[in-house]
Amino acid sequence: MQQFETNADGDPQHRIYPCPAQGRREWPGDLTGLSLTEGEQTLSLNLTEKKEVVAEVAAQVANAQAIVLAEYRGIGVANMTKLRADARNAGVYLRVLKNTLVRRAVEGTPFAALADDMVGPLVYGISTDPVAAAKVMNNFAKDNELFVLKAGAMPNERLDVAGVQALASTLSRDELLSKLAGTLNEVPTKFARAVAAIRDEKEKQAA
Repeated sequence: MQQFETNADGDPQHRIYPCPAQGRREWPGDLTGLSLTEGEQTLSLNLTEKKEVVAEVAAQVANAQAIVLAEYRGIGVANMTKLRADARNAGVYLRVLKNTLVRRAVEGTPFAALADDMVGPLVYGISTDPVAAAKVMNNFAKDNELFVLKAGAMPNERLDVAGVQALASTLSRDELLSKLAGTLNEVPTKFARAVAAIRDEKEKQAA
């Protein structure tokens, strides 16, 4: 298993990844087409870049209803591409981020309690739907043993791994709305059947 060097703050030494087709490098927070085990070089963000990352994450946290942290080690391109697609479809902000920067972004917010869990190579899932991030990342972890849930949080409430898994088992906002819509669609049909049954009964009595 690949070992990740960490600094004094418990951060993994984050990487930049060559893009062979264009000869350029991508910010490690963007998981598009990345292997987390190959082509790695240490990335050192300058002050301006750090501020941009903190601002971006803070904007996501400001509207978040849930944040989930998971450790990745040796996850390949195909699997990470699937995770990104699942996250995008569910409206989940998914990034590999420098832990010290995320700690700054959550400081003073309802998610500040997660700061102590931000250690090691982590993928962050942030969602405005209270369930979406937990559901996407828990489902991915079931099929990928190298992807390990670490912790999560809802506003002012830290969740351990069991809490994240429990949250993932509940219905998301979209699922609830879909179920409600289905129920509402059934009402007119049931009403029409009831009216028809009453009419038929009356016709039988009249005959």
